Amino acid sequence: MNFTNFGRYLLLLKAVFRKPEKFKIYLKAIFKQMDFVGVGSLGLIAIISTFIGAVMTLQIAFQLVSDFIPKTIIGSVNRDSSILELSPTITAIVLAGKIGSAISSEIGTMRVSEQIDALEIMGINSPGYLILPKIIAGITMVPLLVIMSMFLSITGGYIGGTLSGAVSPAEYIQGITTDFNPYTITVALVKAFVFGFIITSVPAYEGFYVKGGALEVAQASTRAVVVSCITILACDYIVTQLLL
Repeated sequence: MNFTNFGRYLLLLKAVFRKPEKFKIYLKAIFKQMDFVGVGSLGLIAIISTFIGAVMTLQIAFQLVSDFIPKTIIGSVNRDSSILELSPTITAIVLAGKIGSAISSEIGTMRVSEQIDALEIMGINSPGYLILPKIIAGITMVPLLVIMSMFLSITGGYIGGTLSGAVSPAEYIQGITTDFNPYTITVALVKAFVFGFIITSVPAYEGFYVKGGALEVAQASTRAVVVSCITILACDYIVTQLLL
């Protein structure tokens, strides 16, 4: 059964990446989706990242009780864990819930109300027209959101650490600047690119093949979020294994 779904998913992607009929219409749709995926999620990602950074700093400081370990380690551990794991993965999982359910229910409602059939009768490549702008928006905006998340997570760590007195500002800044490896940002952006593709394509697949009515659309939305989250975590492991 899962192989059947995977095969249908690949065939849908093949239809999605067919040559567009009119680039102008697609361009308008792409900008609209970029606004929805990227700009619409800024506030949520900003709040989550800042608090996660602050909490991480406090927890690292709580665990480093030895006098032999310098306080600067708090900054460097928070930096590396934010860049490599927390920012890409938590951003992706939050977006899978927010954007994934919206995409799935939007396309699912179009399917059950026969709007997709109408598009196909008019000779429009419906997977391309409906899904391609979403995928392009996902793979461009999710990496940008992850970059913002990294910055805010490290800033949140600074605010949380200095306000609580767990680490002094000078020690934290020294920690985040020493032994920095820029390759970690490359790994994070590769993850973000992959996650952006999953967040938009998996829910689109779930919505596109809905049969029935409102209840089935709701079930497809739930399934889309669950499958997206599991796929994100599996791909997280695979990308980390390949690149690190």
